[in-house]
Amino acid sequence: MVRVLVALFALVVMMGQAAQAYGPTGHRVIAELASRHLSPEAAAAVKELLGDEFMAEAANWPDEMRSNPDEFWRRTASPFHYINLPDGETYEESVKNPAGDAVTALAAFTATVKDKDAPLAERQKALRFIIHIVGDLHQPLHAGRAEDWGGNRIDVVWFEEMSNLHKVWDEDLINYKLLSFSEWVRFLEPKIKPDDIATWQDSEPLDWVRELIAMRGEVYNVGSGILSYDYVYKYTPVIKQQLSKGGIRLAGYLNQMFASE
Repeated sequence: MVRVLVALFALVVMMGQAAQAYGPTGHRVIAELASRHLSPEAAAAVKELLGDEFMAEAANWPDEMRSNPDEFWRRTASPFHYINLPDGETYEESVKNPAGDAVTALAAFTATVKDKDAPLAERQKALRFIIHIVGDLHQPLHAGRAEDWGGNRIDVVWFEEMSNLHKVWDEDLINYKLLSFSEWVRFLEPKIKPDDIATWQDSEPLDWVRELIAMRGEVYNVGSGILSYDYVYKYTPVIKQQLSKGGIRLAGYLNQMFASE
């Protein structure tokens, strides 16, 4: 009986983790960085839609709403946070999820935000999703393998505690430093140079996906699965870069989206 209860508990934990996107801190970092690099037009448009809601506040809303019993949140929106594809395939070559994915959802929500005839509530929802999805598309395991749920089924030991590979990249690496999202932004932003901004924003979502796919071989290679100080040392620079890229690219995406408004 004890073994059954432990197994059930592990399954519940795994399912809960599988439902998560980039951890709350990571999403807030990306959104706050983006808010500081918006054009005046984009800043005004975001303000018009979100009112007094900060982008860093809106960034985790699509995850928070997953407890809503509505069919949209329980089923329809679930695939909007990631893409899955086999090793050795590009996104373009892969068989697409007929229910959608992060790339198709981003395009659809962008169209909704730009449709001024759409209801305000729908445009607000769409903008929150855009803020969230761009963050997700900078977490390597959001372009993972379907069979392991983007690393959720790959158990690892993180500083003597059980975790999984997806959670390590969603939260554990970021939270290891015990920094708030505002502290992360304070430390990252001065290191982002004008050349970085120009290079990172000269891209589109499929370029971001290609970057994630290129990282997969290394990210999936966890060796013994016992992760500790050496893993933090090796991959904290990657986390910093992905958070910085995500924030700057989100700003560029919104600047372009609202440029003609």
